[in-house]
Amino acid sequence: MSNTPFVIERTLNAPVSKVWKAITDKDEMNQWYFDLAEFKPEVGFEFRFNGQGKKGENYLHICKITEAVPEKKLTHSWRYDGYEGNSFVTFELTPEGNKTKVKLTHAGLETFPIDHPDFAKENFAEGWTQIIGTSLKEFVEKPSV
Repeated sequence: MSNTPFVIERTLNAPVSKVWKAITDKDEMNQWYFDLAEFKPEVGFEFRFNGQGKKGENYLHICKITEAVPEKKLTHSWRYDGYEGNSFVTFELTPEGNKTKVKLTHAGLETFPIDHPDFAKENFAEGWTQIIGTSLKEFVEKPSV
């Protein structure tokens, strides 16, 4: 497996402040991302959530904020309870007028067990493409009620 991180970029039809809130506000994240008990965009803050594998396996994700620059950048570690490996997810936001370019980088995927199909880079690519390209996009672009 290569050490090349997975990167996805999308331009969303929403201002940077709205996108930042969507990726840092627990109540908003629960609507498009994962069900989080608690979340704070503060360095050192740890959060956990459950996610499912392809066959319905349950994985406890353990994450810790390592960088938070309001409306610009958010990085957190991403590992799985009971498995080796540690990776880092970075959201970078760039305003483009009333739109926002979102660049998500997931680095360190090669540290996960290579013989485990749920930890294959293709699965992360598929998941992030859905999360960033569809779920986040639809969430921030829907008209405010």
